[in-house]
Amino acid sequence: MFDNKEQFVSAYKRKFMSELSKTIGEATATDKYVVLASMICEEIKEKWVVTNDYYLKTGARQVYYFSLEFLLGKFLESNLIYLGAEDVCREGLAELGIELDDLIRCEPDPALGNGGLGRLAACFLDSLASMGLPGHGNGIRYKYGLFRQQIVDGYQVELPDNWLNQRNPWEMRKQDKAVLVKLNGYIRTEFDEEGHAHFTHEDFLPVLAVPYDMPISGYKNNTVNTLRLWSAESVDNSFDFASFSRGDYVNAVSGKYSVEAISEVLYPDDSNYTNRLLRLKQQYFFVSAGIQSIVRRFKLKQHDLELLPERIAIHINDTHPALAVPELMRILIDEEGFGWEQAWDITGRTIAYTNHTIMPEALETWPVDLFWELLPRIYMIVEEINRRLLLDLNEKYPNDPEKVARMAIIGDGTVRMANLAVVGSFSVNGVAAVHTELLKNVVMKDFSAYYPDKFNNKTNGITHRRWLIKANPRLEDAISELIGENWIRNPVELENLKDFAEDPSTQERFFGIKRAGKILLAKHIKETQNLIVDPDSIFDVQIKRIHAYKRQLLNALHVQHLYNTLRENPNADMAPRTFIFAGKAAPSYYYAKAIIKYINELARLVERDKHVHDKLRVVFLENYNVSLAETIFPASDISEQISTASKEASGTGNMKFMMNGAVTIGTNDGANIEIRELVGDDNFILFGLRVEEVLAYYANGGYNSREIYESDPNVRRLLDQIQSGELFPYTAIDDFAAITRSLLDYNDEFFVLRDFDDYARAQARIDGLYKQQTRWRAMSIRNIAMSGHFSSDNTIDQYAKGIWRIGRHTPEELD
Repeated sequence: MFDNKEQFVSAYKRKFMSELSKTIGEATATDKYVVLASMICEEIKEKWVVTNDYYLKTGARQVYYFSLEFLLGKFLESNLIYLGAEDVCREGLAELGIELDDLIRCEPDPALGNGGLGRLAACFLDSLASMGLPGHGNGIRYKYGLFRQQIVDGYQVELPDNWLNQRNPWEMRKQDKAVLVKLNGYIRTEFDEEGHAHFTHEDFLPVLAVPYDMPISGYKNNTVNTLRLWSAESVDNSFDFASFSRGDYVNAVSGKYSVEAISEVLYPDDSNYTNRLLRLKQQYFFVSAGIQSIVRRFKLKQHDLELLPERIAIHINDTHPALAVPELMRILIDEEGFGWEQAWDITGRTIAYTNHTIMPEALETWPVDLFWELLPRIYMIVEEINRRLLLDLNEKYPNDPEKVARMAIIGDGTVRMANLAVVGSFSVNGVAAVHTELLKNVVMKDFSAYYPDKFNNKTNGITHRRWLIKANPRLEDAISELIGENWIRNPVELENLKDFAEDPSTQERFFGIKRAGKILLAKHIKETQNLIVDPDSIFDVQIKRIHAYKRQLLNALHVQHLYNTLRENPNADMAPRTFIFAGKAAPSYYYAKAIIKYINELARLVERDKHVHDKLRVVFLENYNVSLAETIFPASDISEQISTASKEASGTGNMKFMMNGAVTIGTNDGANIEIRELVGDDNFILFGLRVEEVLAYYANGGYNSREIYESDPNVRRLLDQIQSGELFPYTAIDDFAAITRSLLDYNDEFFVLRDFDDYARAQARIDGLYKQQTRWRAMSIRNIAMSGHFSSDNTIDQYAKGIWRIGRHTPEELD
């Protein structure tokens, strides 16, 4: 139906009548979108069935990627591109008086993730399918996602993200594949005549896990893999008729709603016990459902579960799915009759683990009492894993009880999920070279010495198909005209662009593409915020989750410093600069929310001061998501990657900026280091403490933020202005008290003041470089040229060969 315009128009009209029983003239834009999406799904489903049948018939080894987040972005346009049908569709719709872009805008962003973790998972699924590799995702079908962010008077307000309000044409409910997940209750243990223990879970809360499958298409290669998302439902709808009859309507449905809450919200606020319990429910729910589904499907083709590690790899994306270890053990022992040693061998050869951070709060722990009450059988298994581990550790380290205690899975009244993930996996990888070294030599030093062959590095990557081909089609066309189209299949070939970095005509064309992107973003800012920004100014952008270690505060303090400079000297020789921020703060993370308020007050300060209008603008874009990112990256001149050295595991936003020609100002942290090594020092703006300096301060002390406050007049002025409120008459001084206390009273944990002067000098260097447009444009092109090394295709190739041991198939094999 997408072979030519005439065929498409005819099929679209027929589909309209069959789907909606109305004419195109009667339809809304959403109706038109749903019909088009349904046509695309029909095309994809044929390939989907063929792909799954191929995997079953060939017995292909497959990987299942377990992640609490999948930040996918919209499907309509990307699926058209991947099918090679965008032009036919656009022309056919135009003949019917319909603009494709209007339909694209009708599609909501799937609210299935928050930040880098979910976006990485989505990039990995894209690369798996586009490379013809058998790999699938496993997650939760959140009804409301994280939240929809709204900025009201400068404050973040959280609203439900009702992305499922309209029909989602990209998913298929598979009621027949539903599985039962058991919570709470108790375990009855019985012994047979041979002394073998048998465990029965009784008086449990049954939760029905219903899968919704979403097709993940490969780029023009006939492959369609699967993202399976689980929805929590009540087994019997839990309607208490007696309560309803008494007029107690809330209790009549309370059981149903308490179950459904499991799949309603991503990362419920865990500042209270109820929501902390809900988080653990979520983690077990999608892990148990996913592993039950994998085992059931495996048994359709293979009767011998001993072969599971030869045919299946289960990859856990950070610690959230670490319960995969005891859950697979539970199924093998309790349901399939394996002994402990055999079950442990199968589990340990099936599961692999990626660690994404060294931040303590992300190396999850759960109180033993909470864990045991919710998951009684799983706790028994974890307890036994821990008992056996301690036996081995005490034998290995008889004179080092402190090391043994550190490595224990259960200790200090908690269950340590990172330790569980390491012990139960055959591979543990970091996500950037420096991050992996920190894992091996600092955070997980004990485990690295104990399991030296487990630890490895796989630097993160991004899919160039979404972040260049889809997000920046003008740039894609220009690149292909210069170096051919082979880079689309082999993104490292983008490096051939280096030969054109100094070419005046190439520089001019790429500059024009950048300016067109800036005009589009400026239009979005005008439409959404009624602010006018100059597309000829430097677009200096920091978009990421709001967190103290990511140091949006450092950026904002520098903006305030520039404001002071321009107030004193309005004619300062400074290139006009538009600072753009976006990102969400966790609902209970009040410090991060104070930073959002501070940035918005800076924006208000600058906007009302006409003395600085020509040189300075500040914008905070609300409700950052994939679609907004696709507008921001092509428009960005400067990529702010300014986390405290050692804190950002890798980052992927840095790669997306780079791929779209932004120049990075950054610390020696995460993948920044590898970016700088590739592009060279002349094409990267480096500042700040090095990793070893930060670690030395943490280990030995010696840093005193008040000394910087007393000795640096710029820093003192900035903090005094914040504390006095002189620049911010429209906000309460207390709104920013947490910020100044963190910097002075709590000794500036993330070294914002320590790095401020170096950061300001690096920003001044950017100002000078940008004025040398020939040099700046060459820097931009060199960044694009080297960005192909950070394609997720390269990363997935390393996972496929080094961890999962899965093989590619060709498009012809699926014909």
